[in-house]
Amino acid sequence: MNDTAPDIRTVVIERDLAHPPERVWRALTQPALMAEWLMKSDFAPEVGHGFTFEGDWGAVDGRVLEVETGRRLRYTWEAMGLESVVTWTLTETEGGTRLRMEQTGFRPDQTQAFHGARYGWTNFLDQLQTLLDTETPE
Repeated sequence: MNDTAPDIRTVVIERDLAHPPERVWRALTQPALMAEWLMKSDFAPEVGHGFTFEGDWGAVDGRVLEVETGRRLRYTWEAMGLESVVTWTLTETEGGTRLRMEQTGFRPDQTQAFHGARYGWTNFLDQLQTLLDTETPE
């Protein structure tokens, strides 16, 4: 996959969360918490780890590409012909954390997948916000 080609599209969503980066990181990397806002998985934040997200609509296969604990997480996202990369960036702010999600790799012929991802990630991040607001911190 060449994600630097000019015809490759990217979905970017940013949220300011009123929670410290450590708490957001746990929600992004612990399978029990991920199941509450994203999907069930056998995820582990270890470079090279292969995993599967399982949703009602199907499954996503992935492999962890980068882990900078508490700051940055990158993994592949492959499903239904889409070969993409998801990058999470956490930046500590005065009020908590700025969370940036970027999914890149949408080819021009994947318009439905691109728009579906924009819609889907918005919903996932709404659910993440709800989880963070209601979860008891460790």
